Amino acid sequence: MPKLFVLLLFCTVFVESTLAQIDKKATKEAKRLYQSLAKISKKNILFGHQHATEYGHGWAGDQNRSDVKSVTGSHPAVIGVDFSGLSGRSKEQIAKTAEALRKNVVDTYNRGGIITVAWHFSNPASEGGFYWKDSVSLASMALIKPGGSHHEKYKEILKTVADFAHSVKGQDGTLAPMIFRPYHEFDGDWFWWGKSYCSREDFISVWQFTITYLRDSLDVHNFIYAFSPDCKFTTEQEFLERYPGDEWVDMLGMDNYADFGRNGKYNLALGIKKLKIVSDYAKKANRLAALTETGLESIPNPTWWTETLLKALKSEKMNLAYVLVWRNDVKSPTHFYAPFPTQTSVPDFLKFYDDPYTLFEKDLKHIYRKKRFLFF
Repeated sequence: MPKLFVLLLFCTVFVESTLAQIDKKATKEAKRLYQSLAKISKKNILFGHQHATEYGHGWAGDQNRSDVKSVTGSHPAVIGVDFSGLSGRSKEQIAKTAEALRKNVVDTYNRGGIITVAWHFSNPASEGGFYWKDSVSLASMALIKPGGSHHEKYKEILKTVADFAHSVKGQDGTLAPMIFRPYHEFDGDWFWWGKSYCSREDFISVWQFTITYLRDSLDVHNFIYAFSPDCKFTTEQEFLERYPGDEWVDMLGMDNYADFGRNGKYNLALGIKKLKIVSDYAKKANRLAALTETGLESIPNPTWWTETLLKALKSEKMNLAYVLVWRNDVKSPTHFYAPFPTQTSVPDFLKFYDDPYTLFEKDLKHIYRKKRFLFF
């Protein structure tokens, strides 16, 4: 065998094994996406928007539309969706929700985009939805963990999630990989799974069971699992307080609105410090990192994209796979996080779009396909 071919083969194997996913049976496409994200994060960052292609500012359900595309000509590279409609409803409602969600996921995959999934999970043991409501909500993490009174019900809900994961086949017959981000912002107290309503041990028990059951019992192999607290930490120790262990996490993230201008309050230095904690630990643990949620509601600052967000992302030599901003509401005139035509931050967003560091869907090439050779 020629020496050059051996060297190239070795380099290819070496690069693809530098990050190890927690699912050893992950689909080829999920593995390739994982490695593509690792490569991208070394020099670039992907831009994402929640519910970008489902609806936007003043519209809903239009084919191949997003507010970001209306401004730039390209969809976001990362499209955020939600599993909120896959439980807590009738079977008919769940089926209808799953059908619409499936189309969105498959369309994104067929275009070459990336899907990340939040889970605003309705409380499985009480009324109150996914938010914590005093005198209504039950502290249900203790109830759905193994041995809990609602554990079997939780397994049924996970079966619905698994059925959906098995159904998202692209035009080439392969399953769309998804970055699954359960129990996000768990260090806050606004969701029923928040820190005030469950112990560290119960949170970790539920997290570990969730991965084990989906992966090992229900044969879901197209998920990349992301761990993302809110921003209530200032040290690595605080960030990892409810961390289930490296063997249970593929990606580390953070949701942070507070430091990037929420209510007119900016603390960019602190936001960068927290992002660096996430990125540094991900490097140390050989995992991916991302700014899993952020944004400035209504974007009143016309240079927020370049002077706040981009400045933070480019600092400290961090390796972040993507940044995702929250949704644009259909009816609300003020609840939006990405610009739309005529919005005041459009000129600055176009500078953000044109910056070589940021990547959008049009920039993605072969992220689900294996390249034969990698040259150094």
